[in-house]
Amino acid sequence: MSLKGLFNARWPGVALFDLDGTLVDSAPDLAAAVDQMLEHLSRPAAGINKVRQWVGNGAAILVRRALADSIDWEPVDAKNDALFNDAMAIFYHAYTQLNGRHSVVYDGVEDCLAHLAEQGCRMAVVTNKPEQFVAPLLEHMGLEHWFDLTIGGDTLTVKKPDPAPLLHAMEALKGTPGTTVMVGDSAADINAALAAGIPCVAVRYGYNYGPPVDSLGADTVVDSLAELL
Repeated sequence: MSLKGLFNARWPGVALFDLDGTLVDSAPDLAAAVDQMLEHLSRPAAGINKVRQWVGNGAAILVRRALADSIDWEPVDAKNDALFNDAMAIFYHAYTQLNGRHSVVYDGVEDCLAHLAEQGCRMAVVTNKPEQFVAPLLEHMGLEHWFDLTIGGDTLTVKKPDPAPLLHAMEALKGTPGTTVMVGDSAADINAALAAGIPCVAVRYGYNYGPPVDSLGADTVVDSLAELL
């Protein structure tokens, strides 16, 4: 289904996009930063395959998963605040140096963004990535000019799957639930859209873990954003 088909033969007035795993494959840089952090703490490297499963709920959860070497970090989390704080500082320093170095824009993204812009659609990035890393990554990828607004995981007091970041972006761009769409790759994106009462498109190529993305309740699921045109 095209985006036009979701809105009674009209294109959406506002489109909200997740970043990591939806617009950009940033896992190589995130994995490198995680492994630098683990090496500094004299722990085994995680590697990109694990990190791809751990991304999506913000930097703090990514670091906790890396320290626990598990997606289900809470049962094995040592609650060692000093260790966690040290790990976060090391990760932030490493990722600041790496952000965008090995990342790539997914096929179909530029075509989709260009077409939506031609239709007068206002666009925002709504991500759980810390805000300080969002603009540099978009600029490095050459995507910053498409977006009127960016919302990071620490822009508000809550992040996805809470609907507040979506609602905040929608209202800032003068959208309504009937004219706005969320595009993401994970349960956090889909659940946030469902809670916000707006349509959701999910991509299969991202970083979702657990049940297949097709089973999570999105209005449509695609292999490329080009399919939405």
